[in-house]
Amino acid sequence: MMSDTSNIISKPVTVFHERRLPERAEPVGYAALIGSLGLAVPLPRRLCAIGAHHKVYEKTGWRIYTPRHRPEPTLNGHLTFALKYEGLDLAVLKRVFEAAAGQAVEALVRARPTGSYARRIWFLYEWLTGSRLDLPDADKGTYALVVDPKQQWAVAGKTSSRHRVKNNLPGTPAFCPMIERTKTLDDFVGMNLAARARQVVADVPKDLVARAAAFLLIKDSRASYAIEGERAPQSRIQRWGRVIGQAGMQPLDEDEFLRLQRMVIGDGRFVRIGWREEDGFVGEHDRETRMPLPVHISAGPGDLKGLIEGLIDFDKGTARELHPVLAAAVLAFGFVYIHPFVDGNGRIHRYLIHHVLAQRGFNPPGVVFPVSAAILEHVDDYRHVLENYSARLLPLIQWRPTPENNVEVLNDTIDFYRYFDATAHAEFLFSCVAQTIEIDLPNETDFLRRYDLFKKRVEEMIDMPGGTIDLLFRFLRQNNGKLSGRARKKEFAAFTDEEAEQIEGIYRQAQGQTVG
Repeated sequence: MMSDTSNIISKPVTVFHERRLPERAEPVGYAALIGSLGLAVPLPRRLCAIGAHHKVYEKTGWRIYTPRHRPEPTLNGHLTFALKYEGLDLAVLKRVFEAAAGQAVEALVRARPTGSYARRIWFLYEWLTGSRLDLPDADKGTYALVVDPKQQWAVAGKTSSRHRVKNNLPGTPAFCPMIERTKTLDDFVGMNLAARARQVVADVPKDLVARAAAFLLIKDSRASYAIEGERAPQSRIQRWGRVIGQAGMQPLDEDEFLRLQRMVIGDGRFVRIGWREEDGFVGEHDRETRMPLPVHISAGPGDLKGLIEGLIDFDKGTARELHPVLAAAVLAFGFVYIHPFVDGNGRIHRYLIHHVLAQRGFNPPGVVFPVSAAILEHVDDYRHVLENYSARLLPLIQWRPTPENNVEVLNDTIDFYRYFDATAHAEFLFSCVAQTIEIDLPNETDFLRRYDLFKKRVEEMIDMPGGTIDLLFRFLRQNNGKLSGRARKKEFAAFTDEEAEQIEGIYRQAQGQTVG
């Protein structure tokens, strides 16, 4: 059994868990704990080691510290280093606590009863394991924040007088992904995109905003199907668009998740409606053997109830204290990793983004940002973000194929879906939301302005039905402002040469081009 003073053996290496170090260096913090205790956990995105030089630098997923940063080779030394320099990785911490046992943490706290790191470790042990240590309540020491807000995004939190800490974790033990406080995210938050969106809308007539919103809604619905590789009929696209348009109006609970799945699937004769009752995976099958070839393995069916309850509690609780885009990233990507349904997970995952943004009033009333369309434009980046975590997860999941060519998971995996690092997911989602506000929304309203100007000028010139004007505009747009010979001979054969030239000039004027 490990004690506070037990050695955490870590020697200089050039490769750690198949990850190459930029120099021969000694793993410390989480890396040392994972290696020494033999923990089966997803490796953190960035690991730390002690190098030979007197300069701190980052390279290829490693942060190399100087010899003077070397911690004591004990449980307390490496845990303190991790909390001080790496932030909280809850999946690793929980496995550390399970491996170390409560007596080791008790000894750690008794040795430093007023130390802020010891009290944070004590709190995290009881919070993650649900076990109460044989320790009296702390009565000395300044209240310490469990999450360092300079390292990771946190909430205001509540005090825990037993540990003399402030629990500012952005979730509950049932579901608490963490997000690193990167410069990229700080810059995005500083852009105040919600105010920018309201400003864009304020400069546009209300009827134009309504028309733009209707187009963007259908655009998002169509893109959400396209991401799944589906070409849905217009009726399904419009139906799902109506669902997206109502995002944020209903509270998120189990009934709402099931309603959303029914709306996505439509015809439930060939797809199971409701929570999965067996394991599941995302991927392909070998063409010859039909063996599963997973790129992601979903949460176990026995874990779904607890995980979904964790998602719901997050949405109703700490999500309200995080920036809306950060909360949307945690909720949506958490859901898609859990993958609770046989089908429909991807579209519901993207719906949850709209749910959070609408619920928090981030987007202007009646306007849905076409986030799915932005994702579709950057679908390779989207898949990379999804698969980066799944790739770190797969080697830790023990499974075997079933006679039905599915997977059967053999080990406990629930914590992998509760406690993942959502930093890359938040940065990606913020980039998509920024695109919809800075580019898509202004472009659509500008397009409608130009179309209305063109329509008005043509109607002043010729008495023509609206549908014909729309066809004329589309032909001109597709052919760089010129009517093709085919259009002049068929659909618009009634135009004189002078009328055709005048209409082309109207189009160029509407587009802000110079009339030659």
